[in-house]
Amino acid sequence: MRADLHLPATRPRPQRGLVLIALLLMLMLVSVGALAAAEVWSTARRHEREVELLWVGDQYRRAIESYWKISPGRRALPASIDQLLTDDRFPNPVHHLRQAYRDPVIDGDTALEPIVVNNALVGVHSTSKDSPLKQANFPRRYQQFSAATDYSQWTFIFVPPNAIAGPPMAPITGPLPGTTGRK
Repeated sequence: MRADLHLPATRPRPQRGLVLIALLLMLMLVSVGALAAAEVWSTARRHEREVELLWVGDQYRRAIESYWKISPGRRALPASIDQLLTDDRFPNPVHHLRQAYRDPVIDGDTALEPIVVNNALVGVHSTSKDSPLKQANFPRRYQQFSAATDYSQWTFIFVPPNAIAGPPMAPITGPLPGTTGRK
């Protein structure tokens, strides 16, 4: 046998352990980055839902105001959301609200909860008990939302002019002007 064909003795390769440690470290860093990205995405999605809730709630409040303003004869508030969708008090039905919007801060097809006083719809609110991200810089009409501890306290209410309103977020008591207390 020739000497130049002699194979060297095998010895342990310490590089394999270093490659495995580097691979595990890289996997850990990617996982931490993915978790951070998921958190940022989740916060951005919650913010989008809050903006949508403010818009949807205001659509309901405006629809109730519109119903009240164009009431023939004595002004009245609607008895239900259905009356906002199709107001048949006129020869040609009026649509104060385009559609019954779902609650944007709750997954699924959950509707906003109506606020009814003396058989009159005065507003809507979310039923979510989640804490809002937004705590300040609300439109003037919704300044009381700054004190809310959950979304269910974001109440979108139309109070007719000359009605006596209680403190922010206090329940409305007694009949509102323009309501008869009957359906």
